[in-house]
Amino acid sequence: MVGLDTTAQAHRTSWLPYVAPMAFFLGLTALEGQFEGHYVWIYFAKVLLTAAALCYFRETWKDVRFEAKWIVPCVALGLALFAVWIWVDKNVAYPHFLGSRTGFNPYEKIADDGLRSAFLAVRFVGLVLLVPFMEEIFWRSFVVRYASKPDFWTLPIGTFTWTGFAIMVGLFAAAHPEWLPAAIFAAAMGLLVKYSRSIFACIVTHAVTNLALGIYVVTRSDWNYW
Repeated sequence: MVGLDTTAQAHRTSWLPYVAPMAFFLGLTALEGQFEGHYVWIYFAKVLLTAAALCYFRETWKDVRFEAKWIVPCVALGLALFAVWIWVDKNVAYPHFLGSRTGFNPYEKIADDGLRSAFLAVRFVGLVLLVPFMEEIFWRSFVVRYASKPDFWTLPIGTFTWTGFAIMVGLFAAAHPEWLPAAIFAAAMGLLVKYSRSIFACIVTHAVTNLALGIYVVTRSDWNYW
């Protein structure tokens, strides 16, 4: 009986390693808006603490298996999804009922050249490495399976119900001011993980999309996406 209770408890708490890094990330993101004058330092802390949480709860990393065959197609898909995100957001008149981002232009807000360079470097690390790894483990490994079946660990990666798929897409969209491009992105990623059975493929795609977005923001000075 004790063994059964221990197993049940382990299953009940198996969601924690998936949720905790995202909770750190979202909590510190909320602080950024409350203390805008300290945005740079809060962002540094957010990247550091979220990375620490990912390392502490690294048992979720088992869901990510390196598969070289997905790199080239996922680079292409990531670039396509970046183009779709920008095109839809710029050309489709959808209601922005989730508000808009407060753009942060480091060339205006950060006077010190060294600090500005450090911020841009850390911003790209967060955008291209940290966020794709964290979010794909959260959204495409955990949420879509948990929304399909509470005993999500019994479902292989890429296995979910269409109700779970819809919940994942809806929640991902609700987490972004650009909810329509975000919904398209989330749907594409859900289909990708269903087809590939690979969180690695999702991470590569997401990383390329974010890298392209970061380059676009910096080169076009379209800081509202940050």
